[in-house]
Amino acid sequence: MFAVCAVTLLCLMSVSHSAPMVCEELTHALDQQEPHHFEGKWSLVAGSLNHLPSMEALRLRDSITMYFSNSSEASTISYTQVNRFGDQCQYLHYNVSVQSSSFTFDVGNRFELVGSFLYTSCPDCLVMWWNVTSPRRQSKDLYLLSRRREVEQKDLEEFRAQLKCSQLPEPVVMDSTKELCPELPESRPTAAQIEETSVEEKP
Repeated sequence: MFAVCAVTLLCLMSVSHSAPMVCEELTHALDQQEPHHFEGKWSLVAGSLNHLPSMEALRLRDSITMYFSNSSEASTISYTQVNRFGDQCQYLHYNVSVQSSSFTFDVGNRFELVGSFLYTSCPDCLVMWWNVTSPRRQSKDLYLLSRRREVEQKDLEEFRAQLKCSQLPEPVVMDSTKELCPELPESRPTAAQIEETSVEEKP
């Protein structure tokens, strides 16, 4: 009987010690990445954040596409985000400074948006961690991007585990059947389409 209790205790201790290691791995920021790894088109698959109004705003997007491209400066990446609302497309353009494992969006002095790329076992995915600070919003965001519109269930479950480790709510999962906007506006964009003052509410 004593032997059984001892084995049970050892198993419980093993689980209790291994769980933090799992979260440590899942929320680990990637080391310095080559910019060309991020180049090209990415679709937002799922996202979660701890700022309720922005979470609700995310639910209103039919689709979100993100484009990374190299700029003339080695430590800067050009970032374009295209949001679809029904038949409307919104285009947002920013420069992103990359330093080691972190990045910073150039949004002037309106607010602060810094983040990092986290671990993912998905071979064609990115997991972005955002920390947004402004007079209107303080939030932590986690987004799963992929070259595909839809990822395998195991990849989505891994992302859910990352959210749980980060104490974030269940994600908004994008509808992969909804249409994407073109990379460039088909006509001269309206003021609403080029608005850059509300990244706080995005993706």
